Amino acid sequence: MPTLTVIIPTYNEETFIEGAIKSALFADEIILIDSYSTDDTVEIAKPYVHKILHRKFDDFSNQKNFALKHATSDWVLFLDADERITHSLQKEILETIARPKHNGYKINFPHFFMNRFLYHESDKVLRLIKRVGATFTGDVHERLQVEGSIGKLKNDMLHYTYRGLLNYIQKREYYAWFQAGQLMEKGKKPTLFLLMFRPAFRFFKSYILKGGIMDGIPGLTVAAVNAYGVFERYVKLMLLRKGMR
Repeated sequence: MPTLTVIIPTYNEETFIEGAIKSALFADEIILIDSYSTDDTVEIAKPYVHKILHRKFDDFSNQKNFALKHATSDWVLFLDADERITHSLQKEILETIARPKHNGYKINFPHFFMNRFLYHESDKVLRLIKRVGATFTGDVHERLQVEGSIGKLKNDMLHYTYRGLLNYIQKREYYAWFQAGQLMEKGKKPTLFLLMFRPAFRFFKSYILKGGIMDGIPGLTVAAVNAYGVFERYVKLMLLRKGMR
């Protein structure tokens, strides 16, 4: 029977980590890769996980590749602290790795916001992979690459993405600074076109193309905050280039 490792990256996730781990207890191995949390994340995880790795965070790909080297199972599932594996998804994962047709599988993640799941504001992300030959590339929006074909699972992963409007805005703020720094290192320049077009397209993509309009006020709110986050990225790039941070 093929084996499964679940890898959970963390930093100060004491509120959510226990629920994530408990949803993954069916796995043969659970690895926590922690960026030196200052809260009780690691202490809460200790009774449940098989390995706890510590590594200073530099980017998402390096963090996950580091953990991937310590996995010992045939298959690996990447799980965030604010995500939960349902019983139906658990069953499908075990059935899939027992008789795989592909070397990797995407999972759908409907976002939870304003006390409801937004099934139109969702992402299909490659998370379940054969360990051998898998690697992450990229920094902010890391990309998981596998050798061979990729399929898609039917059941959703529960994703408690946004812990309220303030938390959502703060998360966008953090990513905006991080992405601006990456653009700065690459020598990118902010332009009027980027400041105007990119945020507008992000809103259009979230609200119209992905169907956020069908999610009511929560869908509109997510689209607006996402667009503002893109605008922030280029404003912060401008500030970095002027030495104002």
